[in-house]
Amino acid sequence: MAYETILYSVEDQILTITLNRPDKLNAYNATMQAEMIDAFDKADADDNVRAIIITGAGRGFCAGADLSSGGNTFDRDARRGPVRRNADGSVDYSDEMVRDGGGQVTLRMFKCLKPVIGAINGPAVGIGATMQLAMDIRIASENARFGFVFSQRGIVPEAASSWFLPRIVGISQALEWCYSGRVFPAQEALAGRLVSKVVPHDELLPTARALAKSFMEKTAPVSVALIRQMMWRLSAMDDPMEAHKIDSRGIYARGRSDDVKEGVVAFLEKRPAEFKNKVSADMPDYFPWWDERGYK
Repeated sequence: MAYETILYSVEDQILTITLNRPDKLNAYNATMQAEMIDAFDKADADDNVRAIIITGAGRGFCAGADLSSGGNTFDRDARRGPVRRNADGSVDYSDEMVRDGGGQVTLRMFKCLKPVIGAINGPAVGIGATMQLAMDIRIASENARFGFVFSQRGIVPEAASSWFLPRIVGISQALEWCYSGRVFPAQEALAGRLVSKVVPHDELLPTARALAKSFMEKTAPVSVALIRQMMWRLSAMDDPMEAHKIDSRGIYARGRSDDVKEGVVAFLEKRPAEFKNKVSADMPDYFPWWDERGYK
């Protein structure tokens, strides 16, 4: 796919995805949605990509949904034609056309097998804020601004943010920001634990790249992929026994792998490990465990 709204660049095994509609503060549209999903598909299939950074071109990160359609911006029937109806005339909410586009991006990001770092370079509101929530770590420029502005537009938070945001910042902080819909500065985002660090603007990408390299330099790619999925998915379980089941599978399967043998021997020989297992080919046979049926 040739990209129109994003830039895709791999250097030193770090993929940088840059939202690239700077004349519109990188406002989100259907083309950007499709291109971001494709970019994550491509990244997961490429063993040369070890980490992903997402940032914005120009002075903004993402100004939210492109509002150029005016009052019909969020009216799916008006913009795309009526969604499917049931026999009684009520909306068939199972119709794929009802699905929130932002949520399709964050769900794809959630499934990613590589660490994802947000380098938030400027204003980030609406989907510009909620798309960040499926990123593992967010670093903000001093120029960044954030806003969960949905209540001020008459709609509701999207992109699965009602699941992500309270897990990241706590329910009270999530509700405060979403009730008011106000835009707030980077330092407030830091205090509220939405971002992990605020840095001078010219240090943003170097800081993000240094963090990405720390995830890559001495680590096994398959281990990192499994850790990402275990942390995100198992945090939502209602009993630690569910985590124990997956931990046990992971220790057993990886314990027999070439990577683990290499990791232990390299440690004993006091040399850097050379991990050769690949995410594209060597994920353990129990993965993905959440697709199983009748799991006990």
